[in-house]
Amino acid sequence: MKIMIAYDDSRNAKLALAQVVTLFGRLSPEITLVTVVENPGDSTDKNLEFFDQETEELRQGVDQALAFCSKEGIKAHALFAQGDARKMILAATKKHTPDILVVARHSHQPDGGFIAKSLTYFVDEVDYMTFGSVSAFLARRVECPLLILPS
Repeated sequence: MKIMIAYDDSRNAKLALAQVVTLFGRLSPEITLVTVVENPGDSTDKNLEFFDQETEELRQGVDQALAFCSKEGIKAHALFAQGDARKMILAATKKHTPDILVVARHSHQPDGGFIAKSLTYFVDEVDYMTFGSVSAFLARRVECPLLILPS
């Protein structure tokens, strides 16, 4: 079974990977982690420096995810892309034809303050009524089964 996971090293992506291992681990799946780095806004030195830093942090996170899969006895590899996450993930599904695509719902962790927690609660309530932009885009266009995991 070929499972593709949209992986951005966020808390929810890590939880989605763990859930995939729990749900499908006995089927000896081959997992592909698709990680997309968005293009820098412009070519100023500061933006390129930020882009390089973000790329390196994502690579380190993906390396940790691959090590987790290896520890669990699951074959896994990573694909890196640059551009619009929605379009790059869709293109990866067309090129690699997974049996299922797994996407974690996007959420933001509060910083711990009372106001932040209250605002996060409100936003989460609204967010539960809709999908994120990436999952909504993929739900309308992807040609394989799509599993959207909650946070």
